[in-house]
Amino acid sequence: MQMESQRSRSASPTYPKWRKVAYGGMQPGFDDNHTDESFLEDMIMNANVVKRDLVKVMLDSVSISQYLCIVALVVLVWTYTLRSIFSERSLLLLDFILLGAGFFVILLTAEMISFNLLLNYILKISFFITGLYILSPIYHTLTRSISSDSIWALTATLVILHLFLHNYSGSPMKASGDLEYSTFTSNISLNASIVASLLIASRLPSRLHVFAIVLFSLQVFLFAPFVSFCIRKYSFWLHLCFSLGLMAVTLFSVYQLHQLLFILLLSILVFVNLVCPYWLIRIQEYKFEINGPWDEAKLCFNVTD
Repeated sequence: MQMESQRSRSASPTYPKWRKVAYGGMQPGFDDNHTDESFLEDMIMNANVVKRDLVKVMLDSVSISQYLCIVALVVLVWTYTLRSIFSERSLLLLDFILLGAGFFVILLTAEMISFNLLLNYILKISFFITGLYILSPIYHTLTRSISSDSIWALTATLVILHLFLHNYSGSPMKASGDLEYSTFTSNISLNASIVASLLIASRLPSRLHVFAIVLFSLQVFLFAPFVSFCIRKYSFWLHLCFSLGLMAVTLFSVYQLHQLLFILLLSILVFVNLVCPYWLIRIQEYKFEINGPWDEAKLCFNVTD
C-alpha cells in the first residue's frame, strides 16, 4: 500500500517529480527514505576488487621465503656457535665478509649514492662496532642468573614474534633516499630479534664470542632487508635467482643439522610459495563488493588553468 501511494504521488501532477537532493531536506509529498526506479542504476559491483594472477602472487611470495631462510641461517649460526663448532675467528671472518658483501651489493645496485653519504655510513658503522665491543662484557654476564631452558624458550618465542611482525612488503627507502619511519609492529619485530641475539650471546664462553655473534646478528637483522630491497629494485630476476639460491643453501644446511627440521622448513616453504598463493586466488572468487548511491559521497574537484 505504501509503495502504491508513493507511485501515485510521483505520478500525480499535484506533487513535483522526486529528485535526489543532497543536504536539501525533505521534499514535499515524499518520505525522507523515498527511492525511485533509478536508485539502483548507479550500482557498481566489485569496482575495487583486484584480480590477481597466480604466477605473480607466487613470485611475490618469494620475498617471504627469502627472509625465512635468512632467519633460519642466523639460527644455524647460533646453534653451531653454541656447540663450539664456530670459533671466534670464524665468526669475525664471517662478520667482515658479510659487511663487505653488503657494501658491495649496495654500491652496485643503489641508484643514487654519493661519496659523502657512503662515508657517513662507514663512520656510523664504525661507531656502532666500537660501542658494541665496549658493551660485550655486559652482554656476557647479562643472563647469568637465568636457567638455560628459560633462555631457549624465550629466544624461540622472540624469533617467532620477529617473523610474525616483520614487514615483508614495505620499502625501506623513500624516493629521496632517506630511511622511512618504521611502523610500530616493525619496531617490535626488530627489538625482538635484538633481544633474542643478546640472550644467545649471553650463553657463549668468551667476550669475543659475544661481540662476534651479536655483530653478526645485528648485521643480518638490520641490513639484510635493505640489501634485499636494493637487489629487487635493481633487477627482479636477480632477486629471484638470489632467493632460490638462498633457499637451496638453507635447505642443505638444515638437512646437515637435522632431517626433521629439514622436512619442517621444506613444508613451510612449499606452504608459503605454493599453497598460500593458490588459496588466495581461490578465495578471490568469493569476494563480493557493492558500491552505489548509498555510499558516502566522494568529492571530485576539476582544477583548470
